[in-house]
Amino acid sequence: MATVCNRKEIEASKDVHIKGDNPNFLEDAASPQQGVWKERPLEVGLKLPCRWRDGTWQEAEILERKEDSLSGEFLYYVHYSGFNRRLDEWVNSSRIDWKAIEEGRVRWNKGNSNKKKKDKKRKSSEDTENKKTESGKLENITKVKNVDRIVLGKYIMETWYYSPLPPEYHNCSTLWVCEYTLNFLRSEAALKRYQQRHSIRMPPGSEIYRKDNISVFEIDGAVQKFYCQNLSYLSKFFLDHKTLYYDVDPFWFYVMCEVDEYGCHIVGYFSKEKESEDNYNVACILTFPAYQRKGYGKFLISFSYELSKIEQKVGSPEKPLSDLGLLSYRSYWSQVLVDLLKNEKQPISIQEISERTMMKMEDIISTLQVLGLIQYYEGQHVLDLRRIDNIKFGSKGLLCDPSCIKWRPKVTTFVNK
Repeated sequence: MATVCNRKEIEASKDVHIKGDNPNFLEDAASPQQGVWKERPLEVGLKLPCRWRDGTWQEAEILERKEDSLSGEFLYYVHYSGFNRRLDEWVNSSRIDWKAIEEGRVRWNKGNSNKKKKDKKRKSSEDTENKKTESGKLENITKVKNVDRIVLGKYIMETWYYSPLPPEYHNCSTLWVCEYTLNFLRSEAALKRYQQRHSIRMPPGSEIYRKDNISVFEIDGAVQKFYCQNLSYLSKFFLDHKTLYYDVDPFWFYVMCEVDEYGCHIVGYFSKEKESEDNYNVACILTFPAYQRKGYGKFLISFSYELSKIEQKVGSPEKPLSDLGLLSYRSYWSQVLVDLLKNEKQPISIQEISERTMMKMEDIISTLQVLGLIQYYEGQHVLDLRRIDNIKFGSKGLLCDPSCIKWRPKVTTFVNK
C-alpha cells in the first residue's frame, strides 16, 4: 500500500537508511562456527522465504541486489509471490530466512540459474531499452523502483512502480513536485525557490467544471507538452500496466483539483485520445494515493461518461485496466445499471441501456453477468431481475453534476497533403 504522510514529516523519513545485521555475518545454528563472517551475497532470480511486514514468512524473488554505501551490507529488491508488484521493496539480511537457504528450501526463477547468461542478457536488454527510450518510441521497462517517494503539495507518497523519468532524476530517493506546474525538483529548497519565482496556482488549460471545491481542467497535450509528459511520468509510479507515451499530442488530459484559498491542488486525472478508432473514452485514469478513498475515482469515471453523452458516442476505458481501475469501473457500472433497472417500468434491451448510459454493450453484459442479472437463453442475453432488490452497495462515491460541465466536443480537421 502507498504510504501517505504529511509533508512536514519528510525530514524524519528522507534520510532513513535500512538497518539490520550484515548479510555476511551469519549466526546459524547449523554452522559449526557461529558468528563467522561469510561472503554470501545472494543471486538475482533466487526465490526464498522473506519476512513480510506482518512478521510472517512469504516466498519472495530477488529482482536486484546492491551494496549499501554506508553500512557495506547487501540489500535485495524482492517481489513477493502472489502479491501485487506495488509491494516490491528493498530488504536487508535480517528479513531473509538464512536457515531455509542452508536447508535448500529455495528455488530459482526459470532462466535465472545461469548468472553469467542472465547478466549478459540483462545488459543486452538494458542497452536495447535505452536506445528505444532515446528514440522516444517505447519506455525503458524495469522491475526495480527508481524513486522511493514523491512530495506533491502537502503529501508524501511512497511510489509503487518504476517510472522512466529523465536521466537527471534517476535514483532520486525523493522527488519534489510543484503541484501546480508539475515541475520536478531534487530538494525542498529547490522547490521553494522555484515557487517563489512562479505565482501559478492552477493547472494550464481551460476550466470546464466547477462545483463547490471541485474543479476540472481540460488540457491539450499538443499545447502543454511539458505538463502532460510530467503527468504521465507521475502516473507511471502508480500504474503497473500503463504504457508511457512520450508523444502526448494525440491526447486530451482532464485534471481534477481540490480548490481552496491557496490554489487548485491536483488530485487525479484521466487522459483521452482525440481520435480513437476503438471509441475509448479513457486512455489512462488515476487518483493519487493521498486522495484515494474519497470517491474521486468514481467522479472521474462519471465525468468521462458525461463527456461521452455530450458527444453522443458510446465509450469504454482502454484495456487492460489496472487491478484498482477494474474494481472502480466495475463498481461504477454496477451502480449505474442497478439504479437504471430498478427505476425502469418497461422492458428494456441491452442496446437501449447502452444508448442511455453511453456504456459499451460488452461492459454492460459482463457487469450484469457478475451481478447475476443476465442469462444466455436461446442464443441471446435475457435480463433476469428477480434478485435485483437484494443487491446492496456501499457509498456511491462522488459523482459529477452534468449541469456544471461547460464543454463542447472539439472538431478535428484533417488536412490532405
